[in-house]
Amino acid sequence: MTLATPRLNRLPAGERGITIGDFLVPIAIGERISERARHLALIAIGALLIALTANVQVVLNGQTITLPGDMRVTLPVSPVPITAQTFAVLLVGGALGFRRGVLSVGLYLALGLLLPVYAQGASGIDTFVGREAGRWVLGATGGYLLGFLFAGGLVGRLAELGWDRHVGGAVVAMLLGNVVIYLVGVPWLMAATGFDLATGLAKGVYPFLVGDLIKLALAGIIFPAAWWLVGRGDGTR
Repeated sequence: MTLATPRLNRLPAGERGITIGDFLVPIAIGERISERARHLALIAIGALLIALTANVQVVLNGQTITLPGDMRVTLPVSPVPITAQTFAVLLVGGALGFRRGVLSVGLYLALGLLLPVYAQGASGIDTFVGREAGRWVLGATGGYLLGFLFAGGLVGRLAELGWDRHVGGAVVAMLLGNVVIYLVGVPWLMAATGFDLATGLAKGVYPFLVGDLIKLALAGIIFPAAWWLVGRGDGTR
């Protein structure tokens, strides 16, 4: 089964491939520039958004938080920072669609090889792989960054098929995107650090679950609301 099967398509044939990003450029500006220039502008804006959110960091690692009912949870110290970046990646993918979403994330990753735009101001190829004591070693967070590329593409393709136009589809699309990031990031983290599976999950997944739930709720609101605002909310299921 592919992402083009009728079961996954939620739009009439004439509307497939159109995403909310196609309505982000004001008509007055869009009429003055070429279609290619418009696509390039959206790709660049998406990469900039991801870069800006990479260092919007929630410092909770190792701290104890109190939940309702006096339940206390101590968040484990993790080599993977808690940032708003993942949400930006999935938001960009959903807004721009498959091709532009992948290019936007790819542009961000390429910029990070030269500029300090990764989380915690990191940059360079050493984020992914480097030499240490004469041997090759993996960077702990490199897998998550590569996972962004696949997740942005997946969410983008689902958005092209109309999944983002109602609450349930938007939430599921974002959930699948999150899962893809973990499927790439956690094994990479384990290989880089020598963690076993239990430790890899404790360090690379569990600290982010509350944030993931918030992201899913926001996605369920933002995308359908955006489509409603542009007058395309009806008849898109």
